[in-house]
Amino acid sequence: MSSLIDHDQTLVTSVKQLADYLAGGCKPVQNWRIGTEHEKFGFINSQNDRDYLFPPAYKPDGIEDVLKNIQDQHESWQPLYDMNNLIGFNGDRGAISLEPAGQFELSGAPVETLHETRREMDLHFQDMHRAADSLALGFSPLGFHPFARRDQMPWMPKKRYEIMKAYMPKVGKLGLDMMTRTCTVQVNLDFSSEKDMARKMRVSLALQPIFTALFANSPFYEGKPSGLQSMRAYIWTDTDNQRAGMPDVFFDDHFGFEHYIEWLLDVPMYFVIRHGKMIDVSGASFRAWIQGRTPAGLEHEKLTMGDFKNHITVAFPDVRLKQYLEMRGADAGSREMMIAMSAFWTGLLYDSSTLLAVEKLVREQEWSVYKALRNKVIGQGLSASIGRENLREFMKRLLQLAQQGLKNRNFKDENDDDETKYLIPLFEIAEGGPTQSEYWLHRYETVWGGDVRRIMKESMI
Repeated sequence: MSSLIDHDQTLVTSVKQLADYLAGGCKPVQNWRIGTEHEKFGFINSQNDRDYLFPPAYKPDGIEDVLKNIQDQHESWQPLYDMNNLIGFNGDRGAISLEPAGQFELSGAPVETLHETRREMDLHFQDMHRAADSLALGFSPLGFHPFARRDQMPWMPKKRYEIMKAYMPKVGKLGLDMMTRTCTVQVNLDFSSEKDMARKMRVSLALQPIFTALFANSPFYEGKPSGLQSMRAYIWTDTDNQRAGMPDVFFDDHFGFEHYIEWLLDVPMYFVIRHGKMIDVSGASFRAWIQGRTPAGLEHEKLTMGDFKNHITVAFPDVRLKQYLEMRGADAGSREMMIAMSAFWTGLLYDSSTLLAVEKLVREQEWSVYKALRNKVIGQGLSASIGRENLREFMKRLLQLAQQGLKNRNFKDENDDDETKYLIPLFEIAEGGPTQSEYWLHRYETVWGGDVRRIMKESMI
């Protein structure tokens, strides 16, 4: 979830205007970039504290001070405030924002190569250590908090989250868990045309369940094995199904920008900004408002492009369309796995011949098979099957295509290595190695002796 607010005052006049905004993201191939976003849980890293290993509050000696320390390191960061509270930064290196319970998110700058993504990630983690170590805080990228209860998670002072906190329980049982106890990693990728966008949407949306299984990293619930491979993915099954999941219209052969807009218009709103203040309109219909049926108290207000751009950010399908495509199906994970996630999708989607081959592979099954797989992998992970094929075998075919796509890109680093090296952890899993969830479950049953709290230090960035 982005914490940036848009104030574009251009009035909304038609569906075509909104579709044209999305179409403004079309770029020639040479301008395609990779943007990687990742979140991590903070924890108190001092055994002298009674809340040792639990998430820190905003203040004192918590998340606010981490932000201030980061600001001291880099004067180029432009601070962002909400109700006079420091909540993040904008800058040439991307953006830093806070999720509802203080999960730190880096929205990386758009870069040309995965080598740049790796350097960006390394620099960010160095910054995090310099900012957090003096406060006796650590950060761990895991898909779901492994032991804290919902009532033990702090809340950050952001008006947007106050609105969501009040609304979420009305539309699903697990929305507050999504807000406070989950972390994800995603990659944002470009398209050249409406047709290219639609092809990438269909392929990537179908493959999200396989992606979820491969990157599963949340097998615990409140200190015990949950019986699931991805608690984070389970949480999304009952958060708010009007704005999440795998909508059928996205798979339509004629899918395009206007189809996405038509779906988005029926996603309930959360807020609008007026006179510098965030106004709660949760549950209101964007479509009805365009048609003149305004929420009570806002009878004379017209919707703006700023309202629309903010509304885009509160739709949560497994693949989200902005002026680029966001792959949203993975648990946050280790440094190697997070760069592998970006490599996986870049290899599959950014080489034209590879994309054709991926399309052919995906169309071996009906779209309904992938939708059904979404629920299966939550518990079964890579032990699930697609058709008659085990997911690990299916993964091998996908990874070979991703590898070929990265080879065709032929971007070398200073050691003359191309981008295929970032897929190595995924090939190891496809060949029978443990996923992150399987690895942690083994540690829990052996070395940890049933003490799941040890995961925080072992997974620390």
